[in-house]
Amino acid sequence: MVRAKPLGLPIGSQTYPHRQLIRDGSFAELLDTLKGIGVQSVELCSPFGYADFASLTDAKAVKRTIADHGLTCESSHFSLRELRENQPRSIDWAHEAGITHMYVASLGGSSAPSLEDVKRAAEEYNRIAATAGKAGIQQGLHNENFETSMVDGRRTYDILLELLDPALVKFQFQMSTIARGVVAADYFKKYPGRFISMHIQDVDPVTTTDGPIVQTSVGRGMIDWEATFRAAPTGGVRSYYVEQNMELTKASVAALQRM
Repeated sequence: MVRAKPLGLPIGSQTYPHRQLIRDGSFAELLDTLKGIGVQSVELCSPFGYADFASLTDAKAVKRTIADHGLTCESSHFSLRELRENQPRSIDWAHEAGITHMYVASLGGSSAPSLEDVKRAAEEYNRIAATAGKAGIQQGLHNENFETSMVDGRRTYDILLELLDPALVKFQFQMSTIARGVVAADYFKKYPGRFISMHIQDVDPVTTTDGPIVQTSVGRGMIDWEATFRAAPTGGVRSYYVEQNMELTKASVAALQRM
């Protein structure tokens, strides 16, 4: 069986589902709550690309507040638009906040891209990642509708894994994409060393392949967590963050602690 605190890594929380507290100026209160339920690290979103995080522009204060709560933070999500328009500003903020991993949620808005769309997206992101790499930042890619789409009989995600430079771009796996047939353990074994992070959710078995994804807490859904965590080192995973509402976050953190 998988042992307590899978992979021996801190249990993390992506703060996006709790963004209302940040928008309302209650960042410290949120950190208190997350610390109290057993979270050890947090993942942020950029104040320049995510309006609900606009109160976090003072990167040094953000870093200090997180440390004062006994938590760590090495990664954040950034919008593709902000990296296109002013990547140096985002990199400067990341440096001051202590962020070493910059992720983008998706490389496209279309759920039915063409092969040329995918190629253009990969070329652009390789350029963005090269700039980040020169600044000592690891660029990463999450997976959403664009990545789980199909192009000429192939999944866009697989095409991107071929087109994106392994030395520049790593991947953060969104566990809920199992509902679209994208299974973490399979990808970790098929593409060793390409994945450095995971967003943790479980998916209720009532979810259909073409309907809305219904989340549940870790261990209560369709994901084989033992297989996932056994394959994760092969994939290269070095962090994971629960990305769920507070009720499910509490239950999922508790489940991870029991593993």
